[in-house]
Amino acid sequence: MAELVLSDISVRFGGLQALTEVSFEVRPGQVVGLIGPNGAGKTTVFNVITGVYATCAGAATYDGTSILGLRPHQILARGIARTFQNIRLFQNMTALENVMVAQHCRSKAKVLGAILRSPSQRREEARIRDKAMESLEFMGLAPKAHEVASNLAYGLQRRLEIARALASEPKTILLDEPAAGLNPAESKELMETIGRIAGLGVNVLMVEHDMKVVMGICDSIVVLDHGVLIAKGTPAEIRSDPAVIEAYLGHA
Repeated sequence: MAELVLSDISVRFGGLQALTEVSFEVRPGQVVGLIGPNGAGKTTVFNVITGVYATCAGAATYDGTSILGLRPHQILARGIARTFQNIRLFQNMTALENVMVAQHCRSKAKVLGAILRSPSQRREEARIRDKAMESLEFMGLAPKAHEVASNLAYGLQRRLEIARALASEPKTILLDEPAAGLNPAESKELMETIGRIAGLGVNVLMVEHDMKVVMGICDSIVVLDHGVLIAKGTPAEIRSDPAVIEAYLGHA
């Protein structure tokens, strides 16, 4: 199992210090929550891990190897997949087609084979389709496989994004506000789904504002405020931490 380790990560955009010496790890089999006020730097952390943003200091390793300087597709190929705060589906493609796209990093297809429709190419297409259907089945979306994404209800589109990420066969998945816009029943189902994902041996790092989801599913929680790590620990420790209460959770 791979371990994700961030050590003293700093990110600056011109005169804005977005992250300052942020350090934490996602150990094998863990579900880790990344929380904090809006603008705390949570999505910036995701963008560093997935190769979207460069750092100005610090180190990031995955499975013992540095991932800094790698392109997003290279990091995906290493086994780190993500979803987005704002849904990024191909709205005019079916659910199945959306999920099949995720297999590009695992595909063995060759250009010539695709042109000639060789037997190996047809077998590869069948494998990709089967893997996509497996992910849809896992997320309870198999009956919607041939529905155009734009026709799916919002909660189903959220699940479809997770299905697409899982289809890339990740060892670690980053979920960016997966409960945003979900009703209580959908949020409860999401918690069960994240538990099942972790049960597959996939590490989970999750940005989320719904504290019922965070406290109910996470093994540990990392708290940012203005780009600075102010606390990390178990849900019980975070719930009672004075700095976290002051900066984010508030008093009951």
